[in-house]
Amino acid sequence: MKYSWLLVLIAGLNSTLGNILLKKSQLKYSFFQSLFSIEFISGCFFYMINVLLFAYSLKYLEVTKAYPVLSGFAFLTLSVSSYFLLDEKLNLVNYFGMFLILIGIILITIK
Repeated sequence: MKYSWLLVLIAGLNSTLGNILLKKSQLKYSFFQSLFSIEFISGCFFYMINVLLFAYSLKYLEVTKAYPVLSGFAFLTLSVSSYFLLDEKLNLVNYFGMFLILIGIILITIK
């Protein structure tokens, strides 16, 4: 399928959204209260969409290439998103690590 890699990237964005929402649910409520919060439920929903998109992309992509790209892309978008949305700090080591992940994604996707 022509758009398989796009599905992997969208799945990665859904993973990022899920993580951000789960973190927000834990900051706002006690653990048991969070299980019924809109943030927690929405976070689980985005994880479900992530799994569905990724599973469908595997019909056309090798898992040994698709999963590292999904994980790396989700890590990159989560790092940047948590900096802006959760006020989490990034340092030089984080930026270097993100650069290496980006290089890894490029290398994995080269035919």
